[in-house]
Amino acid sequence: MNKRIVITGIGVVTPIGIGNAEFTKALKEGRSGVSAIESFDTTAYTTKFAASVKNFDPEKFIDKKKIKRMARFTQLGFTAAKMAVEDSRLNLSKEDLSRIGVITGTGIGGLDIIEREERVLLSKGARRVSPFLIPMIITNMLPGEIAINYGFTGPNYAITSACASSNNAMGDALRLLRSGDADVIISGGAEGTIVPLGLAGFCSIKALSQRNNEPHKASRPFDKTRDGFVMGEGAGIVVFETLEHALNRGARIYAEFAGYGASDDAYHITAPEPEGRAAVLAMEKAIIDAGIYKEEVDYINAHGTSTVLNDRTETFAIKKVFGEKAYKIPISSTKSMTGHLLGGAAVVELAATVFAMQEGFIHPTINYETPDPECDLDYVPNTSRIQQINCALSNSLGFGGHNATVVIKKYVE
Repeated sequence: MNKRIVITGIGVVTPIGIGNAEFTKALKEGRSGVSAIESFDTTAYTTKFAASVKNFDPEKFIDKKKIKRMARFTQLGFTAAKMAVEDSRLNLSKEDLSRIGVITGTGIGGLDIIEREERVLLSKGARRVSPFLIPMIITNMLPGEIAINYGFTGPNYAITSACASSNNAMGDALRLLRSGDADVIISGGAEGTIVPLGLAGFCSIKALSQRNNEPHKASRPFDKTRDGFVMGEGAGIVVFETLEHALNRGARIYAEFAGYGASDDAYHITAPEPEGRAAVLAMEKAIIDAGIYKEEVDYINAHGTSTVLNDRTETFAIKKVFGEKAYKIPISSTKSMTGHLLGGAAVVELAATVFAMQEGFIHPTINYETPDPECDLDYVPNTSRIQQINCALSNSLGFGGHNATVVIKKYVE
């Protein structure tokens, strides 16, 4: 029988709030974190807005010297990790640090540093490029920095699978804990790519909304007038433990991490496979892995990007998995508020699901104004709903056809 795995700590750094309390309050209120970009000139860009993390002061969490040697995604993820470890109340002086691992995801990594050092190379020459360039840009530097800070010597690596990165990272954490390779794994993801090059790239593939006159209304998953996603940045980190370990130390338990399923469309580098067959496969694998019946699922946190193709395909896939029951399951998209955090999206959405489960509410899909006949499920439009959640799915569907679904259950002894 599989070991039970539980969630005992959470830390989030998001466009709608830094820290669990502020983030949860924003979810309940249906607050948008999208606004005009002010960090660089967007005159030449077709999209001029994003979901940035506001009022982020890394010096509150990271030594000033270290900040200079960290890319934006590492700063955000490291901060979320500090929050999560503190929230878990782990007494590290009593832990076997070789039994604690770190697995995180990111879609792109240190794009801000690549862009900055390219300018240095072109203007000042090769000898002036920072010796920290390589360690700053590589995706595994976030779990490495977390391990160095705490002395965790268990399994440690990063996963890159676009928008599914942090779900895949957490899925690996689940499997390693079940197999006995660790007692505790710190997992999640981060992204920090709201820079000129990142925005230009997404504008060029016409993936972004161009609702420049109303940026706060631009992320509108499942709405008929949706015209693309909104770039976001942020991080989430979760502390996972075996139930036995959590109980032995008297930990406060948020929820049970019950199941995980992954697949690939094998279809196209950016577009989802129209029939959603592999998305169906990921959800069905996760349900089987969790040992639950489909009828037990009472909430879905959708990938819900606000792109024409994704929202239609995900809706279709959900209906294929659940049949008529799909119409009775409340579904919401956290991205309607946070924008798309890319490699950090899945873990922030898992955190949103856990807090909703804890406090008995379902956050809304904001900006839902015009129903789409092809997206005809219950997306909890515009206003949060008081409702108990006992068993939830959270979907992530990324460029490259990567699909990953996790199952979260209310913890019952």
